[in-house]
Amino acid sequence: MLNIQTASPEEIAKLQWLQLKNQMLFLDQNSKFYHKSFKKNKIDLSEINTLEDFRKIPVTTKEELQFYNDDFICVPKVDIIDYVTTSGTLGRPVSLALNNSDLQRLAMNEMQSFKIVGIQKEDVVQITTTLDRRFMAGMAYFLGLRELGAGVVRTGSGLPQLQWDSIERFKPKYLIAVPSFLLKMIEYAQEHHIDFKNSSVKAAICIGESVRKIDLELNALGKKIEQLWGIELFSTYASSEMATAFTECEYHVGNHSQPDLIFTEVLDQSGNPAKSGEVGELVISTLQNTTMPLLRYATGDMVSYYDEPCKCGRKTIRLSPVIGRNKQMIKLKGTSLYPQNVIEAINEFDKIDLYIVEAYRGDLGMDELVIKIPDTSTLTMITIFKEFLKSKLQVTPKLEMVLPSEIEKLKFSEDGRKPRVFIDNR
Repeated sequence: MLNIQTASPEEIAKLQWLQLKNQMLFLDQNSKFYHKSFKKNKIDLSEINTLEDFRKIPVTTKEELQFYNDDFICVPKVDIIDYVTTSGTLGRPVSLALNNSDLQRLAMNEMQSFKIVGIQKEDVVQITTTLDRRFMAGMAYFLGLRELGAGVVRTGSGLPQLQWDSIERFKPKYLIAVPSFLLKMIEYAQEHHIDFKNSSVKAAICIGESVRKIDLELNALGKKIEQLWGIELFSTYASSEMATAFTECEYHVGNHSQPDLIFTEVLDQSGNPAKSGEVGELVISTLQNTTMPLLRYATGDMVSYYDEPCKCGRKTIRLSPVIGRNKQMIKLKGTSLYPQNVIEAINEFDKIDLYIVEAYRGDLGMDELVIKIPDTSTLTMITIFKEFLKSKLQVTPKLEMVLPSEIEKLKFSEDGRKPRVFIDNR
């Protein structure tokens, strides 16, 4: 059987096109939303024979998925066995449904993702993320590790004491974790004299936050974890809508696509394909998905891609870290910024561990940006921080000193499944 990840680009393209054609026909027959869309836009699927033809199909927006949610369902509701919601980063969370074959696909996706990292059957992996709260990722990790046959320790989110107790008891080689939580684990270990540098943990699969910059080097957060703990960090990129993960291999040169499960496009501002290395919006079409397949879905994430073969032997395209969301770009005093630019600058400053970045509309309708930091910060440090931000961003956001407890409350909301450091109130 052909291994699509190591197949030639021509073979990959051929296999993907066959799957795309099948998915389009399936959507026309079973999706109320896409059937109407094809008819409204005069799309004759018999005439969609090339990628150029394929790009005539309008992109699907997140707003359409929110507003016409039930119209995307392609199977009888009696066949649905799991419901999830997105994290709602760009607005109201979106509901998604899966049947049995979708859960099998989800397991296959994560198994392949873990194989890209190098996880094997004999390894033990500790999942430090929630498996409840309608969270797809936590369930996907468990299903994928089960499919692989690896040992699983399900500690769930938070609770550093439980994490370290589990590491001592079960000796996991890998952690699946949000990077900022790894810092909390390190802090707890230091405070309680745990010899964490000599633990069984050798690597972490990082989710929810980027540990790399657009040039694929470790960012400030990634460097801090590496310097303090010395474990290997693997970057990932995924979303509930696409039910597919892009994952780094051991060479750390971008997140590998899984071309049997997803078709990817990176489009410039005019909707044309971006060239390798150029930044554009990621648009995806899910493959082998039956309950709520998406066709040319605009993720809102701004990325670049690389299409040269990887030293690991895979010839799939690889995505850069997300540099921002197209709807989250901030125009501050004439300078264009993405939240990630601001977050990276704060992390690089390395003297502020707790903060929240908020964007809002000012009285004149212009973008404004405020960084909330603990009121324990000294005036000298605040002055240095302002100068540092100016040098990194060319502009200086407003600083607001608030109680650390207020920042913690904003960062770890009651209904949130992962910490947030950026809040868009525009």
